[in-house]
Amino acid sequence: MVFIDIGSGEGYFTLPAARTVGINGKVLAADINPDAVAALRTSAANEGLDNLSAEVKAAEETVFCEGCGDIVFFGIDLHDFADPKKVIGNARKMLKPSGRLIDLDWKDEPMDFGPPFGKRFSVQKAQGLIEAAGFRILSVQDAGPYHYLIIAGK
Repeated sequence: MVFIDIGSGEGYFTLPAARTVGINGKVLAADINPDAVAALRTSAANEGLDNLSAEVKAAEETVFCEGCGDIVFFGIDLHDFADPKKVIGNARKMLKPSGRLIDLDWKDEPMDFGPPFGKRFSVQKAQGLIEAAGFRILSVQDAGPYHYLIIAGK
């Protein structure tokens, strides 16, 4: 399995993914923050996760491969990208025909934590962006009290 984490940060989702796909799988990660990527690389090395590769790269410029990914994952960050349409389009390029785009993000509700309310994407806005890139929404669900999860296929 090839898991691609766009906007990986220090690896909150990336490291568990590398453990899950195992030695025969591969995890490709990108983040614009060099310090976060350095921390991710260090954590992966400390755990012996040789199946994880991380690059300092803007999401808008990230296409690791064409048609190699089983999962492209946006972990609580789609709303942060400068050009989310381009990022989703890049995800489409990287996914296998049977691959899945997974978007986990903040609900658009006022909270005392997380990104400012005005920056958050509603489920409808995220779905619209994903569908406009040629994806088919497979499921939308709550992911706890603060987040939603969208799974889409080609």
